[in-house]
Amino acid sequence: MPLVNYVTREITCKIVYYGPGRSGKTTNLRHVHDRLPPDRTGQMVSLATEGDRTLFFDFLPVDLGVVANFATRFQLYTVPGQSYYAATRRLVLQGADGVVFVADSRRRQLDENLASFQDLHEQLAEHGLDPRSVPMVLQYNKQDLPRELLFEPAELSEQLNFRGVPEFAADALAGVNVFETMRAACSLVLKRLAGGAAQAA
Repeated sequence: MPLVNYVTREITCKIVYYGPGRSGKTTNLRHVHDRLPPDRTGQMVSLATEGDRTLFFDFLPVDLGVVANFATRFQLYTVPGQSYYAATRRLVLQGADGVVFVADSRRRQLDENLASFQDLHEQLAEHGLDPRSVPMVLQYNKQDLPRELLFEPAELSEQLNFRGVPEFAADALAGVNVFETMRAACSLVLKRLAGGAAQAA
């Protein structure tokens, strides 16, 4: 649920990048953070987990748009993908207004993608959120690898995109469709937020 600060007239929304270990969640956030103007982004904060080569989570506020005369600020987080960090993923997902699911496009990672996607839905449900209605964007990452190692985006879409949400084939290392993924997620959250503001009025 968005946090509303009536003193600063600011609404803060939270988007969580979810997916299996080493799928590219942290790479997405680093790319976005490194290319935004310094006056539009806060400091990236990372916490490393013992024995994990990826970051624990990233924090990135991004100012985007106005809703009902309130400025909007987005916080972008990643979660650790490894299964033994389930409690951490649950904690980070708490209060999420939207989700970007980052899938690893390699064929050998299909089971991990499906398990992580199922875990996401279970975690959302535990937080009292309807997994079918939470704003979500799918990203099929690592499309820079040799084609024989990868699923085509359409194949992954058949496995994961049963809701028909926005989806992007991406190469997070090179930044291909990284900003597009983020903008789509932010737009979905803002659309839902604006709809709620209109109903309240």
